[in-house]
Amino acid sequence: MNGEHAAGAPAASMTAAWAAVFSMSLGVFGLVGAEFLPASLLTPMASDLAISKGVAGQAVTATATMGVVASLTIAAFTRTIDRRKVLLGLSLLLVLSNLVVAFSTSVEVLLAGRLVLGAALGGFWSLSTAIVMRLVPETSVPKALSVMVSGISAATILAAPVGSYVGDLFGWRVVFAGAAGLGLAVFAFQFATLPPLPPRGRARFGMLVEMISRRRTALAMLAVLMVFGGHMSLFTYIRPFLETVTGIGITAISATLLAFGVANFIGNYLGSMLVARSLLLTLAIMPLTIAALAVLLATAGGTFVVDLALISLWGLAFGTVPVAWSAWVSRHAPEEAESAGGLLVAAINMAIALGAAFGGLILDLNGVQSLFLASGSVLVLGAITVVAGVDTAPAAAARPACG
Repeated sequence: MNGEHAAGAPAASMTAAWAAVFSMSLGVFGLVGAEFLPASLLTPMASDLAISKGVAGQAVTATATMGVVASLTIAAFTRTIDRRKVLLGLSLLLVLSNLVVAFSTSVEVLLAGRLVLGAALGGFWSLSTAIVMRLVPETSVPKALSVMVSGISAATILAAPVGSYVGDLFGWRVVFAGAAGLGLAVFAFQFATLPPLPPRGRARFGMLVEMISRRRTALAMLAVLMVFGGHMSLFTYIRPFLETVTGIGITAISATLLAFGVANFIGNYLGSMLVARSLLLTLAIMPLTIAALAVLLATAGGTFVVDLALISLWGLAFGTVPVAWSAWVSRHAPEEAESAGGLLVAAINMAIALGAAFGGLILDLNGVQSLFLASGSVLVLGAITVVAGVDTAPAAAARPACG
């Protein structure tokens, strides 16, 4: 980064804008919470709209598909606009999307609302790492990334269990209406704390092509596809697993999802420690851990205590994954963080779309246990790809041939 941040001030003399970083974390919380709400509300959504659970799961696919498009285009389309204004606009899209879903009367309207969420999610995520790097001194970037990514863990703790519980009491539409209210609160806090952030860097469509043409970057994106796709095909359909295999009711389901979320939150901070020791090992070992847990759930699951323990360990392991890949962006392409972040988010959202789509297909055809075994296999392939080709050396030390 040559010791310079967006405003041109030397990194060492910057005052960290931690309130703004926290507002980014709140943005992540609102977006990710809304993205994953269908996982906890799949059954009542499907029943109300008279569709199968596999079709209802495509609400996640729609969001992720639009997220791919938004993450690849937002930096270039808004390259002349202050990043503060862009983020505030994306937060308003979060509010709009949840309102559309809350008042949807058909699967088509539901999917339209989820497409709007995808635009907000993909745009926000693709810019987030680059913006956080501008809000704090260079030495504080890893900590700031952990704070921002903790919004994922917080969303996991609250969105799924609270969504399933409140949805059971008042209906799934009330849950999405509440998510819209949360979005308004996030917008207000960001409006109060985010400083002006003039556009910087070389965000353009040609940069995306240039980056993905590098062998090591392409292999990293392939690994992201498999790791996040394998995880998401599991998580989207966790409620059907708990209902049909574990055989528990809504209270126990909410408790299990809460345990997953709490473990995920702890995993977020575990991830920052593991990344400091070895980014490569963190990127590789955690998908293998989740794969092993998926196989155990599929083959030895069925007892509440056992499944609760396995799902909690799954949450702990996955909590490290977003931290590790955000650290990879800041280390791999610090001068092209918006473009690299866009590629990363595009790959993650494509993975979520494919994971939810194929997961729903496998669920409807062969059942949830087959789905868990298939997802575990994909996660293993992702870990192998990390070891085989992902470059985790800092950009200054990386070999030019590695891309």
